[in-house]
Amino acid sequence: MTTDQNIMLYAKLSGFRLVVLANRIGCDSEFSRALHDRLIKGLEAAIGCVRIIMALERSVLTGGEEFADYQLEGEAEIFGRFTINLLDDLEFDFDTHEYRINGGDWAIALTADYTGVDIDYPELIALTDDELGSLAPIITAITRETGIAVNASRISYDDHAES
Repeated sequence: MTTDQNIMLYAKLSGFRLVVLANRIGCDSEFSRALHDRLIKGLEAAIGCVRIIMALERSVLTGGEEFADYQLEGEAEIFGRFTINLLDDLEFDFDTHEYRINGGDWAIALTADYTGVDIDYPELIALTDDELGSLAPIITAITRETGIAVNASRISYDDHAES
């Protein structure tokens, strides 16, 4: 990204942060307020990443830091995978048949008994637009205009193996 693109991204992210802050005033439930708060924190983290990238760009241009170009490349790569999670995050290790929720401890999805072996991972279920309420169009706009994915999913432990 160029400096101009980063400035534009910074401005868009800051604008979306203000929109979400203003929208939070109309929240009628703790759940809605929590979603707004998590989106605000995610946008603030994205803004922080863009600020770091812009500082590294300045450093590269002025020859300020010896390894700034490598740092810039790494930060840009990390930011390219940046995602805002509003509820739950689910990671899998398919080699060990484990999963973890929200960065917590790893849990085993593999069970075995006299009937055989069963592997049952939980799954993520996306919140509906009704559940997201007034955040739904904002989230869509954030992803469309910034390229940052916003995941609003919850964990489901339903036994989906029989489906």
